[in-house]
Amino acid sequence: MGIKAFLSKPFASYAVKQINRWKKRAIQSQQEVFKRLISDAKDTAFGRDHHFSEIRSYEDFKQRVPLRDYEDLKPYVERMVRGEENVLWPGKPAYFAKTSGTTSGVKYIPISGESMPEHIKAARNALLTYINETGNAGFADGKMIFLQGSPVLDKKGGVPTGRLSGIVAHHIPAYLQKNRLPSYETNCIDDWEQKVDAIVEETFHEDMRLISGIPPWVQMYFDRLSDKSGGKKIKDIFKNFSLFVYGGVNFEPYRAKMEEAIGRKVDSIETYPASEGFIAYQDSQKDKGLLLLVNAGMFYEFVPAEEYFHSNPPRISLEDVELEQNYALILNTNAGLWGYSIGDTIKFVSKDPYRIMVTGRIKHYISAFGEHVIGEEVEQALMDAANEAGAGITEFTVAPQVSPDEGGLPYHEWFIEFAKAPPYPVSFARHVDTILQKKNIYYRDLIEGKILKPLVIRSLQKDAFRNYMKMEGKLGGQNKVPRLSNDRRIAEGLNQFII
Repeated sequence: MGIKAFLSKPFASYAVKQINRWKKRAIQSQQEVFKRLISDAKDTAFGRDHHFSEIRSYEDFKQRVPLRDYEDLKPYVERMVRGEENVLWPGKPAYFAKTSGTTSGVKYIPISGESMPEHIKAARNALLTYINETGNAGFADGKMIFLQGSPVLDKKGGVPTGRLSGIVAHHIPAYLQKNRLPSYETNCIDDWEQKVDAIVEETFHEDMRLISGIPPWVQMYFDRLSDKSGGKKIKDIFKNFSLFVYGGVNFEPYRAKMEEAIGRKVDSIETYPASEGFIAYQDSQKDKGLLLLVNAGMFYEFVPAEEYFHSNPPRISLEDVELEQNYALILNTNAGLWGYSIGDTIKFVSKDPYRIMVTGRIKHYISAFGEHVIGEEVEQALMDAANEAGAGITEFTVAPQVSPDEGGLPYHEWFIEFAKAPPYPVSFARHVDTILQKKNIYYRDLIEGKILKPLVIRSLQKDAFRNYMKMEGKLGGQNKVPRLSNDRRIAEGLNQFII
């Protein structure tokens, strides 16, 4: 055991003791965060506009601060981008995290001097809780790779601006710098395919032990490694590879293909980082769900997902949540986001401690006919059917087909790139549909009522989704394909790849 692995164990034990303190008093932690946020921001432009000095309770806050998405908050953000201080949070942001919005174009999410350390601490603690639980610290003595965006930053209003993963690259702790790959120069390559090829060259002969990134882009890295090695499994290229850290998408649709590429199972840690804040991470290999970070400078609110689009939906705090209920997640942060709908839906799988699962996107659903099918339902239906049929899934998305060219009833159209096709495609599609009907009663009623016909699966060519994302200029980085769309834009783009 090397010195880093040896020292990481007492450090992990200390960190977990600190985590356990706030984990056991989650409601109190949230109340303390709420009071601190209101007090710190009362003299900002937003605080004055919304009378923060008069807020004494969460009920007061809800009366004064409406729910917002980025479009609603944009006038305040634009003032910050122009260089104005004390707008949403005291002073100027430390950074703007640049993201791509579907309706807003480029979005600039403020990151403050108070919020940035919380991103780093959460990523560190995700690893430390793993070490403390499993005793496995060997990865700390080898090389680690983080597949991320470019660390090159621009400036907006005098504020450094870039992708979140590129910003985080500037805050990697010094004790990890020698372990970390790829090099700064390689990380700065903009073209994703060139970047992956360069990463392969840099890492091929290294002792890679921890690999982190969004699953589809890590799979692309694995494919290139295998090609370079003449078809070897990852376990034979990186003999000490032992830990995969991921976030951004559900890993389950990719698990079978990635484990096949690796050649054996490796431990994994799921994280839930966002530009708006690091929300949760997997703190146990045994227990289901991700630990909600209740003392990380964010006060959470929750809106029942089925009521989100009502004119005045109910908002609740952590103490009133229920298990297995889908909620739209609302953030109030120490970077100046207030009543902010991040766009994700979550559900609680535990309240002691508070653990969550990400179930989808509030705007990524299909309800062209009133069925309101969500991401969690389609993912589980496909994975259950694929496991029974021995099929492998590379990627998929679903869209409504309202007016079929062939006539007849409308249907849900599934675009699937198979790593291993099911032996009986027609019965496979039927089975997926049957499972989905069991998961969503509204969908079942539409099928039984002859409003919809059962779903149709379109098999796609190899690398169809990569090629589509490349055409859209969204290959790599933090970009991912939505599982569900309520329109045909993605579907039309994928039609050219149908087998």
